[in-house]
Amino acid sequence: MTAQLTRRLFVTSSLSAAGGLVVAVAAPAFAAPLSPEPWSPDAPREAGEINAFVVIEPDNSILLRIAKSEMGQGVMTSLAMILAEELECDFAKVRVEYASAHRNVTEGAPYQRMGTGGSSSVRGSRVFLQQAGASARARLVAAAARRWGVEPSACVARAGIVSNTDSSATYGELASEAAKIPLTAEPAIKTPDQFKLIGTRAARLDTPLKVNGEAEFGIDVRAPDMVYAAVANCPVFGGMLKSWDDAAIKGRRGVIAVLPVENGIAVVADRFWRAKQALAAMPIVWDYGAAEATNSEQFRAEYRAALDGPLVNAVDRGDSASAFAAAAKLVEAVYEAPHLAHAPMEPLNATAHWRPDRIDVWMGTQFPEDAIKSAASVGGVDARDVYLHNCFLGGGFGRRAVNDELRQAVQLSKAVGKPVKLIWTREEDIQHDRYRPQAAMRMKAALGADGMPTGFAFQTAVGSITRSLGWGKVENGLEPSAVEGLANTPYRAGALKVDALLKNTHVPVMFWRSVGSSQNAFAVESFIDEVAHAAGRDPLAFRRALLADKPDFLAVLDKLAEKGEWGKPMPKGSAQGVAIHESFGTIVGEIVEVAVSDKGEVKVGRVVACVDCGHVVNPLTVEMQIESGVIYGLTAALFGEITIRDGRVEQGNFDTYTIARMADAPVIETHFALSGGAKWGGVGEPGTPPIAPAVANAIFAATGKRIRSLPLKNASLGV
Repeated sequence: MTAQLTRRLFVTSSLSAAGGLVVAVAAPAFAAPLSPEPWSPDAPREAGEINAFVVIEPDNSILLRIAKSEMGQGVMTSLAMILAEELECDFAKVRVEYASAHRNVTEGAPYQRMGTGGSSSVRGSRVFLQQAGASARARLVAAAARRWGVEPSACVARAGIVSNTDSSATYGELASEAAKIPLTAEPAIKTPDQFKLIGTRAARLDTPLKVNGEAEFGIDVRAPDMVYAAVANCPVFGGMLKSWDDAAIKGRRGVIAVLPVENGIAVVADRFWRAKQALAAMPIVWDYGAAEATNSEQFRAEYRAALDGPLVNAVDRGDSASAFAAAAKLVEAVYEAPHLAHAPMEPLNATAHWRPDRIDVWMGTQFPEDAIKSAASVGGVDARDVYLHNCFLGGGFGRRAVNDELRQAVQLSKAVGKPVKLIWTREEDIQHDRYRPQAAMRMKAALGADGMPTGFAFQTAVGSITRSLGWGKVENGLEPSAVEGLANTPYRAGALKVDALLKNTHVPVMFWRSVGSSQNAFAVESFIDEVAHAAGRDPLAFRRALLADKPDFLAVLDKLAEKGEWGKPMPKGSAQGVAIHESFGTIVGEIVEVAVSDKGEVKVGRVVACVDCGHVVNPLTVEMQIESGVIYGLTAALFGEITIRDGRVEQGNFDTYTIARMADAPVIETHFALSGGAKWGGVGEPGTPPIAPAVANAIFAATGKRIRSLPLKNASLGV
C-alpha cells in the first residue's frame, strides 16, 4: 500500500533528509490557533456566540471570525487583533476561522462585504470590527452586572475576566448569559491613543500551519469519492471549441469522461495525471476567430498611436495651454508597460460537489459571495443552497477575484455526478489569466526659467478592466484605475491636464496588484526624474520642492533620505534611485541601490522603503507586505512580460515567465513615518508601484540610459 503524499508529509520528510538547505533540521511542533481547514463548519450557532464575530467557549477560549481571505497578507492576524483589542481578551487564547460566506448570503450580510482586494481589509473593516468587539465586551459586562446585582459601570473587563470590587468571572463563565443580553445602545469604540494590542508586533497566526505543511489550500482538498479534471482552454482568447476526437484516449486507464466546459474542454479521470496525459493525447480542433492574426508588436504600435487622440479629459486644472506656450523648456517622454500575469504559486483550482439541492465548493477565493453566486448560476440552484469552504490561498494578487475555474468545476461535477477537483496546470494558469493591462503613457512638462514646472500634461492609452470583465458601460469613457496616480498626482504645478483612452484588445485584463498605480507610478516617477535632470536638480530635493505643501509626503521623503543614506558615494557602475507614490490611502517612498555590469546585467542590492499608512495594526505584517510588494514589483520590472503571437500567449511556465529568485532578492528595509489622525491606509499593494521607477532612475544615474519601456530584460545597457 502506498502512502498518500501530503504537503505535511513532504515537509517533514524533507526536513529529515540529508543534503540541501535543511540538513539535520527537525520540523517544529507549533500549537496553532487556526485549524488546517480554516472555513466555518456547517453547524448550528454555538451557545457562546456573543455576535457573528465572537464566540466564547466555557473553557474561556475565544473564537474570532474573520471575513477576509488569507492569501499571505496576514489578515487573519491583524483583523483578529482589532477584535481582541476591543474585546479585552487574552490574545494567546484566541482561535480564528473564516466567517461563513453562506451565512452572509442567507442572513442579511452580518459580515458586510467579504471581498478581499484593494488593500481594504483593515481600512475597510476596522470600524465595524472594533464595534463588534466592543459590543461583545459590553454584553459580557452587562451579564456580570446582572449576575451580581450592580451597575455595568461598576464592572471592568480585562484579559478575559470581568470584575468589580467584590467578584470576578471569566468570559467563559458569562458567555451563555451574555449572548442573550440586548444592548440599548452600542458602546463607543477606542481611539488610537487607547490601543494596547493594536500597534504591537504580533506573530502571524497562520505561520505555524504553513511551516509544518498542515494548512489546507484549495489544491490540497480531498473529498470522498472525488475525481479529477484537467482542462484545455481555447489558446486564443475569444475563440471557441470546434470539435474533439476522444477515440485516441478511449480505454485509457482511469479516464471517466470527456466534456466541453466554458471556454474549453476537460478530461475527468480517477487521477489528475491520468486526466492531464489523456487530454494532451486527444486531438482538439479550435475556432480561433479573427484574433488569431494579432501580436504584441501590433498592440504596442496601436497603443502609442492612440496617444494622438482623440482622448477623454479626466483633469483640466489651471491654464495648461498658456503654461506650455510660455515654457522656457519643454520635457516630453513616452513610457510603455506590457501585459502582466498574476502567476500565483498555487495555480487555479476548485473542487465542486453538485447535487440537485446543494452544491459544495472547496477553493481559495478573494470574493466568497461572488463565488457562491457564480456556482449557483452554473449549477442551476439557489445561492442559498451553495456552501463555500474557503481555503487558504496560495497567492491571489487580484486573480482569485474572478473564479473561472469554479464555473468549470461545477459544470463537470453536475455532468459526472461526483465531486470533481479541477486543476489548471501552470501553463493554463499563465496562458489564460486575466492580465494587468498593457499601456502607453505620454508625459509632458513645461518648465519656467527657474527650472520648476509650470504645467504637466499626462496622457494614457490603457485597457479597460470594467469592459473586459463585462461589468457594464464605462461612464464618460473613463474609469478610476486608468488614471489613478495621474489625476491625483501630488506634484505641484500651475496647471495639470490628464487625458485617457480606454482601448481593449482581445486579451482579457483585470486587477493586478496595485492596479493602475503599477504602470502609472512607473511613468510619473520616471518622468519626474527626467524633469529634475532637465532642471539640473537633485531628484530627491526636486521632489521635496514640488511637494512643499504636502507635509505627509515630506515626512516620508525625509525619513527615506535619512534611512536610505541618499547621496552617499557609490562604486562605479552603481547608483541610487528614488520614487514615491500614494495608492490605497498610503504613501510609500523607496530608495534602491543598483549595480549595472559592463554586460548590462542589473543587480538590485538594497531597497529602503518608508511608509505612511496613518496607523498600523501589526508592524510585522506591514513590513512583510512592503517586502512582498517590492519583490512582486521587482519581478515585473526586471522580467515581467506577457507577449502575444498568433493571438495566443507565448509564455507558459516559470522558465519563460520569470519570477525573481533568491539570487535576485535585495536586502529590504521598511521604516515608518506615520501621520496618524483619521488616516488608515492599506498596505497590501502600495509597496509595489515605486519599485520599478526607482530602479529605472538608479539605472539612469549609473549609466546615463533612460528606461522608458518595461521589462528591463529588454533594455540594452551594456557598454
